[in-house]
Amino acid sequence: MEASVRFDTNFNSGMIDRRIFSGFLEHLGRAIYGGVFDPDSPLSNENGFRTDVVQAMQHLQMPFVRYPGGNFVSNYDWRDGVGSERKGFPDFAWKATEPNLFGTDEFIHWSREVGTNPMLAVNLGTLGPSEAAALVEYCNLNTATHWAAERRRNGNLEPHNVKVWCLGNEMDGPWQAGHMPAEQYALKARNAARLMKGIDPTIELVAAGSSGRFMPTYMEWDRTVLETCWEDIDYVSAHRYANNTADDTPAYLSEGLVIDQILDDYSGLLSYVKALKKSKHDVYLSFDEWNVWYRERGGKNRDGDWQVGPTQLEEIYNLEDALVCAQFVNSFIRRADLVKIACLAQIVNVIAPILTSPDGLLYQSIYYPFQLYSQMTRGLSLTPSVMSETYEVEDIGEVPFLDVSASYDPEDGDIALFLVNRSIEQELHVNVEISDLLLIGAQNSKVLSGDSPKSANSWEQPDVLKVKDGKVSVEDRSLRLKVPRLGMVAVGGIKSRKR
Repeated sequence: MEASVRFDTNFNSGMIDRRIFSGFLEHLGRAIYGGVFDPDSPLSNENGFRTDVVQAMQHLQMPFVRYPGGNFVSNYDWRDGVGSERKGFPDFAWKATEPNLFGTDEFIHWSREVGTNPMLAVNLGTLGPSEAAALVEYCNLNTATHWAAERRRNGNLEPHNVKVWCLGNEMDGPWQAGHMPAEQYALKARNAARLMKGIDPTIELVAAGSSGRFMPTYMEWDRTVLETCWEDIDYVSAHRYANNTADDTPAYLSEGLVIDQILDDYSGLLSYVKALKKSKHDVYLSFDEWNVWYRERGGKNRDGDWQVGPTQLEEIYNLEDALVCAQFVNSFIRRADLVKIACLAQIVNVIAPILTSPDGLLYQSIYYPFQLYSQMTRGLSLTPSVMSETYEVEDIGEVPFLDVSASYDPEDGDIALFLVNRSIEQELHVNVEISDLLLIGAQNSKVLSGDSPKSANSWEQPDVLKVKDGKVSVEDRSLRLKVPRLGMVAVGGIKSRKR
């Protein structure tokens, strides 16, 4: 099949915020214990951090990691996870035992080793604004006050300087500890926001939006929260987990259109509330939980039998999952005007791109597209004009075979291009042109594809799916390249000059 993409650098959605390449770490399953933190492992350093996990995370170049939840945070008292005297507690969310060996300080230290920044969530389920403000004091102040002094007594002489905070998590969900109506959460979140910013005016705050499009209160919850909290927050959260429960690959690969619709929903709502409030303040979207998740959901995945670090939510990812994840990021890039933060949920063992064993780690299919996007993307988000054949999906309509995003760095003229071929049968021959630039050549082309949408890496066969070098050529000042069926291509270092 033939397809074409046309860009013009004057048509863009603004600068891409690198925080869209962030991640999420929750006290759940083997994410912490046996994942990032394993003091008894020979693969761990003196802090108990798995060094192979640290290295794998460094390659992903995540600017922020959200912590400690997730559902876990809504019944978590951060004060139990600092200092020398720590007590375990039964985790309501996942029915596991939390020993509190890894807490706020350990997470901050781990973040520094990885080269990322902390994005902390506060408990607005069973705790409230005063405990949230105390955590800001603990992390960010250097005063002669109780919690700042406690941080210093715990060996952290300098403030942690945590700059992004989540006001609870999925409080619209009846599964959440402390679940409450939107009106009640909005008032609680506003009070917390004012206390927290009163302690440190430089922080940014994320209010809890809808848990997903499936919720009966979708958008109505968000409207209520935004109308109450608008001037006190900086972002509202969105969450989505894609699934292929129908085992229909073509329909599943139309996920990008659903993501686009969700982004349109939030764009419209944010514009409405800003106009309603006659405000000069802007609130953006923090898509701080996104991934594929549908296989490992019931039974032991919800009930850890009160173990420490039980095996939960260890989804095995295949090629079609990786292509769906690529579409999430394409959508975020295209809506750089709206999406300022996005967090892959999660990062190790639990619905994650990395799995660990006592002897090493396994890279899952979804690791590779995230790595390519994170390493190659910088600058402006170019708005694509795509000419592509389409196919029909029930409840969606016409779906283009080609899904595209691109970035342009105006300082050095470098372009990065990302293309996903949704076809399970035919490769795409794509012509790419930028109307106001002359394309000179491309330094780096990478391809991820496979014979079957169900192809996956395993401990026995860890390299079934991995990134390979691709080919791209410049013909008549345009790029020509092939995107294999069931494949994606990332092209970085595309050189250009003004026409």
